Amino acid sequence: MSREQAEYRDWPLIGPRDPPPYTVLNADGTAKVLLVADHASNAIPEAMRKLGLDDRVLGEHVAYDIGTRRLVAHLARHLDAPAVVAGYSRLLVDLNRSLADPTAFVAESDGILVPGNQYLSPADKSLRVKSFYTPYRRAIEQMLDRFRERRIVPAFISIHSFTPSLAGVTRPWHISLLWDKDPRIPMPLLARLRDHPDGFHVGDNEPYSGKHPADYTIDHHAEAAGLPHVSIEVRQDLINSEGGAERWAMVLHGALLEILADQHLYRLRET
Repeated sequence: MSREQAEYRDWPLIGPRDPPPYTVLNADGTAKVLLVADHASNAIPEAMRKLGLDDRVLGEHVAYDIGTRRLVAHLARHLDAPAVVAGYSRLLVDLNRSLADPTAFVAESDGILVPGNQYLSPADKSLRVKSFYTPYRRAIEQMLDRFRERRIVPAFISIHSFTPSLAGVTRPWHISLLWDKDPRIPMPLLARLRDHPDGFHVGDNEPYSGKHPADYTIDHHAEAAGLPHVSIEVRQDLINSEGGAERWAMVLHGALLEILADQHLYRLRET
């Protein structure tokens, strides 16, 4: 049995023509940084028949964070940092949630009924965890292990996007930072983004909060371990093209450059 066949055997809901549950970009990047993107894909395995949804719904924010895969790819290149990118839609299982959180598996999202998520049994959920959730978590830990082997404390940066409006309410921010107890990256990054000559509207824990327990990837992999970290939210219409993603990758690269150059950053923080 080949390595690829063995992997697909371990991912029971993923067929041989489907993408893997995650992708590692720039795996040998030299920066002391790990980028992650929990909601970068709207893919559904072929055999799961789009969960009964049409392509229009799967192209909307309900299925994934639009533009984040492009942004992460460009930012990984600019920073020369590795990135772990999720391969499937959050509608299968939300990778930014604890499995104890009922919103990890949604029967309805943003008022949209998800037919393939109705009446999921514990066995159904277990198959999704094994196929999508555990491989992604393991990939992140494997990349963090590579840093540990080199005695490096990396900066952990999570990338998301948000809609320009929700329920008729306009969201004015171009970009926002989500954080909780560790100010080492978010506070100087907020200052640099707000000082940008283009005059961005920069949110601080908007439109979501890093203090909320739903921000699981950061809490689990970075905050609990004492790694310097931040979650970055960019408005989706600004990065839903290669040009837009490249522009914002350059903005973030410029804003992060001095912060990441400070060698005092790369220390564990007591939790």
